[in-house]
Amino acid sequence: MKEEIRKFFKGDVQDDEETLKLYSHDASLFEVKPKLVVFPKDAKDLENLVRWVNENKKNDPTLSITIRAAGSCMAGGPLGESIIVDVMKYMNKMGEIKKDGTVVEPGVFYRDFEPKTLEKSLILPCFTASKNMNALGGMIGNNCAGEKTLRYGKMENFILESKVVFSDGNEYTIRPLLKPELDFKIKQNDFEGNIYKNVFDLIETNKKIIIEAKPNVSKNSAGYYLWNVWDGKTFDLNKLIVGSQGTLGLVTEAKVKLVPIEPVSKLFVIFLKDMTHLADVVNEILPTNPESLETYDDATMMLAFKFFPEMLKTMKVKNFFKLILSFIPEAFMMIRSLGLPKLIILVEYAGQTEPEVNKKLDDLENKIAHFGFIMRKTKSEEESNKYWTIRRESFSLLRKHIHGSRTAPFVDDVVVQPKDMPAFLPKMKKILDDYKLVYTISGHAGNGNFHIIPLMDMHKKENIRVIKEVGDKIYDLVAEYKGSITGEHNDGIVRTPYLNKMFKPEILELFKKTKEIFDPLNIFNPGKKVGGTIEYLENHIAIE
Repeated sequence: MKEEIRKFFKGDVQDDEETLKLYSHDASLFEVKPKLVVFPKDAKDLENLVRWVNENKKNDPTLSITIRAAGSCMAGGPLGESIIVDVMKYMNKMGEIKKDGTVVEPGVFYRDFEPKTLEKSLILPCFTASKNMNALGGMIGNNCAGEKTLRYGKMENFILESKVVFSDGNEYTIRPLLKPELDFKIKQNDFEGNIYKNVFDLIETNKKIIIEAKPNVSKNSAGYYLWNVWDGKTFDLNKLIVGSQGTLGLVTEAKVKLVPIEPVSKLFVIFLKDMTHLADVVNEILPTNPESLETYDDATMMLAFKFFPEMLKTMKVKNFFKLILSFIPEAFMMIRSLGLPKLIILVEYAGQTEPEVNKKLDDLENKIAHFGFIMRKTKSEEESNKYWTIRRESFSLLRKHIHGSRTAPFVDDVVVQPKDMPAFLPKMKKILDDYKLVYTISGHAGNGNFHIIPLMDMHKKENIRVIKEVGDKIYDLVAEYKGSITGEHNDGIVRTPYLNKMFKPEILELFKKTKEIFDPLNIFNPGKKVGGTIEYLENHIAIE
């Protein structure tokens, strides 16, 4: 296979054992060994590869293509048993930074992209907490979100146009179409036109059940977003491509919208001794329209203290001793209350002037004073950065430093409506505690979106049973509250088998038909979004 592909492929083609082992893993629990890893030079390489797979699929039904960017996915999305396409090496160019449309290739690291946008006082506001690990291709594939999603929404709101190689081996430009443009596209009566026709017919024929199936939460990365594509005026296939984890086509380029950065932002920090009033205080904060409303727990805080020198490397520290002194309030808190607070809430406000932002912080302090919480208004960017770094770097620290146990992201991204948190959170914690799991909790409280990362000894095979049972129970609980099993991390291997918890059989059938419209031979990332099973999940958990 390698020599055949090299005949038409300009990029690199590798099948040595070291490379295959490396690409058998992402940030998830799973190990899936591919047969080949390729590094395309450009879209033409991808077109030729897709055509070759189509031509040879009859002789080798196992052939498939799984596109991969930075490999930071926690769901097993970029893992596959056939050909892995790594876009990071060559397809990593970005165009001129423009508010109304900046062109990026999928292999651009977000950590390289953001400094360029900040030079123009612009930002892509759907960046994730793990933004130093992500690439734009994965952010598009997973429909990413993060701390500013409360105000700005997810990646699906920021893709203006894209270029995608479909399963016929041709690259197409995907942009929003008005009805006359859609009609013209359908009349082409070719592969592209038939995709538009069949998707439009599927949505129109099943309009009622599709609208009813839309998750009633502010964040969702589960399933195909059929409810987003056609609003009666504009038809936009990007609403399907974003979040599809490379199962419908291969994104080669995207034009992303950016937003201006407001010149002043400040952080209000709330320390909770327990989680009893978490939902109550969140529901009081939300009407004040914060920029961000984030949380992390005491286990995350302790992790930051334990690896403090490493945390310092990620902070923009101008005055080291001033930073050390900024931890004095936390030290006093530990002395007064015999321990760290159980949960830290970060509330960020932004505006045009400092008095405007200070007033927002003062108003919040007065509004929630009746809870009796210990609260703090940060006084500098460095001090705010201290809290943000702890929030953003916790997962990376866990992955690097927890020995004997490892991070086990399998119920890591649940979402309910914030009003349901008082009932939901204690029930979720009870499930985790009944299995005596050690775990950290962080997340986006303003969206009702929590990241629960258990630490498990994956040398023990019985933990496979625990993962299955806990996943089953927590996803049943999420379904009870009509939430989403994934707000931003997507389905991948870990959640595709559980989509039946969220969606009725007729919706799952529409997902299957959607996949068939785009990819009739199932060459793109099989087993994700549709076709995944509990058995496959169980058989590919990496026992170390």
